[in-house]
Amino acid sequence: MSSTKSKTGSAHTTACDRLWRNARLATLNPKLPGLGLVPDGVLAVLDGRILYAGSAEKLPFPVHDAAEIIDCEGRWITPGLIDCHTHLVHAGDRASEFEMRLAGASYEDIARAGGGIVSSVRSLREASEDALVAQSLPRLDALIAEGVTTVEIKSGYGLDLENEAKALRAARRLGDERDVAIRTTFLGAHALPPEFKGDKTGYIAKIVDEMLPAIAAEGLADAVDGFCEGIAFSTDEMRLVFDAAKALGLPVKLHADQLSNLHGAALAAEYGALSADHLEYTDAAGAQAMAKSGTVAVILPGAFYFIRETKKPPIDQFRKAGVRMAIATDNNPGTSPLTSLLLTMNMAATLFGMTVDECIAGVTREAARALGLVDEVGTLEPGKWADFAIWNIERPAELVYRMGFNPLHARVRNGH
Repeated sequence: MSSTKSKTGSAHTTACDRLWRNARLATLNPKLPGLGLVPDGVLAVLDGRILYAGSAEKLPFPVHDAAEIIDCEGRWITPGLIDCHTHLVHAGDRASEFEMRLAGASYEDIARAGGGIVSSVRSLREASEDALVAQSLPRLDALIAEGVTTVEIKSGYGLDLENEAKALRAARRLGDERDVAIRTTFLGAHALPPEFKGDKTGYIAKIVDEMLPAIAAEGLADAVDGFCEGIAFSTDEMRLVFDAAKALGLPVKLHADQLSNLHGAALAAEYGALSADHLEYTDAAGAQAMAKSGTVAVILPGAFYFIRETKKPPIDQFRKAGVRMAIATDNNPGTSPLTSLLLTMNMAATLFGMTVDECIAGVTREAARALGLVDEVGTLEPGKWADFAIWNIERPAELVYRMGFNPLHARVRNGH
């Protein structure tokens, strides 16, 4: 309870700071079926956290006991959207590679010709931290404008300690510049830097012995990721990185099975990874391992679309195995310059056959799970942070159905 003073000066005890009434809720509460819909919804907030989210008739105190009341006029409320896989902090663009791809070059062709990730490394190394923040803010603003309240940002374009740390500091600063929760992920094992050409062993040793300990000591990373692929790093090389991360108390994630099946999904599951991401070539054994370990499958339709991939991730296989599925933009300059989580949901449904419920859960509850935050955000449940979005829609399916249309009415973060 909190106290306010009435116009007469007498103290009045309030049950909550703010109360949103006359709303329809998609709570994503796992104890309820589907999206956890509540047609006569009320959402009450106290000290930045949800006090109550449910039916108006079951509200445990009178509506007028709220310090402030907001009439939603029948609008829908969902948890704040969560983009759980981005490379948002980068410098420059790779539009020239887009033209090459249109002319027939493959992802591997571009990478082996010195383009791809390595070209973004050159740009990031030349940019100052301030420049990285300035270039990244418009991308972040585009996500925020669609109701996003939490964003994961990976490094991976520095590929040495100085520049990886610079990118992670820039990512942290974005959370100071905007009212959004930022989770940072160290992706040093993204590609082989030019100075280590032909020496993967030496570079992995540098990550393990120098980069990871320094980044952990400075508190710059919430998790550690890697790219397990023929053009990147093997499962054995990733084991060394994961062992070092675990020794430092950092959870792991993995870019897995995007271009071939190196059994990256099974490796991620073996280490209890928060998520394995991409997964176009994951097999049944990998899906079953992920289900057993609780590793979330992060589906990235933007990259699939942009590089004109033809192998779809095994959505049915994940469903049958009971793997949780999240969806993310994979915002990056080379293979998914996408800054719309709403469009990402439409792509997941249209390209991969994911259902409306799977898509909405994939950018809320399951995205939170993929970041290790499901106890704090991702659903409208008492005790969680009051991060939510209010929408001008008649039914939740509109969030997945529309393209190039933003129905956001208001975005609420920590109850404000």
